[in-house]
Amino acid sequence: MRKQNKFRIPIGPQHPALKEPAGFSVALKGEKIKGVSVRLGYNHRGIEKACEQRTYVQDVYLIERICGICSHTHSTCFVQGVEEIAGLAVPKRALYIRTIIGELERIHSHYLWLGVAGHEIGFDTLLMYSWRDREVVMDVLAMLTGNRVNYGINCIGGVRRDIDEAQVGQVLKAIDILEERTKYYIEVATEETTMIKRLSGVGVLSREDALRLGAVGPTARASGLDYDIRRIDPYAAYAELDFDVITDTHCDVYGRTVVRMKELMQSCRIIRQALKNMPQGPISIKAPRKIAAGEVISRYEAPRGEDVHYIKSNGTEQPERVKVRAPTLANMKAVKHMLRDRYLADMPIVIAAIDPCFSCTDRTIALDNRDTKKKEIIEWKTLRNYGIEWYKGRGIDFTDLNRRLASI
Repeated sequence: MRKQNKFRIPIGPQHPALKEPAGFSVALKGEKIKGVSVRLGYNHRGIEKACEQRTYVQDVYLIERICGICSHTHSTCFVQGVEEIAGLAVPKRALYIRTIIGELERIHSHYLWLGVAGHEIGFDTLLMYSWRDREVVMDVLAMLTGNRVNYGINCIGGVRRDIDEAQVGQVLKAIDILEERTKYYIEVATEETTMIKRLSGVGVLSREDALRLGAVGPTARASGLDYDIRRIDPYAAYAELDFDVITDTHCDVYGRTVVRMKELMQSCRIIRQALKNMPQGPISIKAPRKIAAGEVISRYEAPRGEDVHYIKSNGTEQPERVKVRAPTLANMKAVKHMLRDRYLADMPIVIAAIDPCFSCTDRTIALDNRDTKKKEIIEWKTLRNYGIEWYKGRGIDFTDLNRRLASI
């Protein structure tokens, strides 16, 4: 092993450069990465299976907890799929409100990503600035929905809250602030020499490789792919709004930074149009508790890329099958490709450049039984009991804890 100067090191599932549990096994020759294997599943919560054992109404609020940053993404993708099966004509005003919340969420996500990217390359001032400005959009989301995270604005058949004239004025004031700050960040991204040199040529993904590996979102658009679900398969109110799909041809982490910063300006543009053109009328219609038998593929352009939900109904109050393909899962093959023959020091920013969410990505449907040597499908109740017994074996008894909490 020493003669070949090759060795393998683990990174994660707990690592200071990765804020979520994911395991990477890295083969190195000197400081160069020669291969990477990825292990997911450390944060699996069984949400897909849990959805199949709850009603559609309950699922709306459960499924948006797939991801805190993209909660509106997942709930919108889910409800518009259910609405299609049920044949519901959602009021236009509700579709505009969904669009506004979706673009505010995109701004929130991109500001958060900018701070994380700055932190990964040692530019902590950028982290402090961008996260300070992120508070502006989070306050707006709290005003419109009642929550800073997991907004709960959607319901099957529309939205649960309207936007009044006073709120419109407050949103526009916030957009003015965010536009000015975004112009500053674009200037930093395009003129700050240290940042340009640190990000250029790192995590290279050609246009051909982006197509071959199925990359989505800013990762694909930074490789020259003009691919955005809002344009190619419009949902909500996007078919009635004017905006540009931002692309770049640098094909590296620098290009992904530029794409995200310019997308912020487009989000502000979309929100202004939606607020100006939002029609009057109801914000929801009555939806049936039982959804007729059918199946649907629903797509949504999340801040990270294309989000896909598959829903199968059987005429009851509960879906027969729910399947989620989050954008991080789509981009993981591209990450392995981008890391090959790069330096180990580049690994944190290359991974961060796809804006990964391993909570969105993690999944498992089978448990290896070491006693019977068989794989078992895990139902929600079984999974929950398995977790309780697992912790009991390590001295943590939640039954006793709940009893003590109840006595306080």
